[in-house]
Amino acid sequence: MVIIDSTRSELAVAGTPLSTALKDARELSRRMVGHFVETVVPCATLPGDALRGDVTMITRTCLELASSMLDGRDIPEKTKRLENAAAGWAREGIPIDTIHHAIHEGFKLGLDLVMTRATGNFTRKDATHGWTATDYDNIVDGAKLVVELLDRMTTAVSVSYVRELRAVVSEHHTAVHTLTSALLGGHSTSTMARECGIEIADSYRVLAVAIPPHPDEHSPVVDGQVVARRKLRRIQAELASRYPRQALSLLSVDGGTILIPADALHDDELDALVAHLARAAQVPITATVTQAAPQQIPGATDQVHELLDMVLRLELEDRLYRFDDLSLEFQLTRPGPGRDHLDTLLDPLDESPELLQTLQLHISNNLNRQRTARILHVHTNTIDYRLKRITQLTGFDPCQTTGLWYLRSALVARTYRTIDG
Repeated sequence: MVIIDSTRSELAVAGTPLSTALKDARELSRRMVGHFVETVVPCATLPGDALRGDVTMITRTCLELASSMLDGRDIPEKTKRLENAAAGWAREGIPIDTIHHAIHEGFKLGLDLVMTRATGNFTRKDATHGWTATDYDNIVDGAKLVVELLDRMTTAVSVSYVRELRAVVSEHHTAVHTLTSALLGGHSTSTMARECGIEIADSYRVLAVAIPPHPDEHSPVVDGQVVARRKLRRIQAELASRYPRQALSLLSVDGGTILIPADALHDDELDALVAHLARAAQVPITATVTQAAPQQIPGATDQVHELLDMVLRLELEDRLYRFDDLSLEFQLTRPGPGRDHLDTLLDPLDESPELLQTLQLHISNNLNRQRTARILHVHTNTIDYRLKRITQLTGFDPCQTTGLWYLRSALVARTYRTIDG
């Protein structure tokens, strides 16, 4: 901000102070506000009490500040009043461009009044003799002062407005965070929803999301935490832009839970949403989803996160999974004698980890031997040999439907070997 010299003397032309045209601040502010309504389109949409109250009062404050500075006086209290008003406008949601348009329109009007009055002070006789050097200097100093004053006002408004807006956003974020936590915890949400200005939907898409590290998070030349936070902000911004005031989320840099009203998007749009989030994050995202009424959200959240954990354990493709996609696999992971039995089917491969790795990749690659060979950097004949060895050791042939089913089920059960002890 430009610091204005408060010790400067009064500026005058032909013996008349430049501030004279601005002395009737009350009447001028009323006229200016009327001009704002006619010329600054956004102002016309403001409530009448705002125009008659805050806008008129601040316009008068700006005129008084300009007048006092033209007279060589600086009144910090008036700048403070302007800052307080800007904070109020931010909280009330008045657009900052509307405020700046009004300030600049006011400056144009005020400058026109000052210069018209200054030049009108000269009679024909005065004009014959011309302006004095002091008059010219004062006109130039007055113009400089206008620029300085505009700098002070726009800076005061902008800084105060942004500071208050950040506080409002922080308050709203905290309230939304609390509302989301309440929904996920199965608590009453009606009061919190009113405070947030968010209507609780009849049904939600409940998504569990896994977000892997961005490659730069492990770079030795950049701050990995900064990279991770930026990744998260991009995801949150993508959600906010697509579903403003609808999407609720509890996310960390590693993932979390997203709630989106079911009527905000069709089921077939969910895959595209996950793809958009992945592009925003610049990493592949894995997600699982189900639908639930508000009171069912806690149970649904547990279910989709269990499903997501299974997807990650099985090292499946990065994409969106619905419960129907993996209902069999999900059932196989439930504790019981069936899972315990399946878990032991692959024990003969414990001494040959390359066989277990080959089996898992072969199934994940939809039995594509060439793709599995490329990933493992071996010949396809090696893959064939390993599959035969798996048959010999386990008694199940991965090239036969029944054998493949058992081996696949055993892999699913084996991923949960350490969970229940």
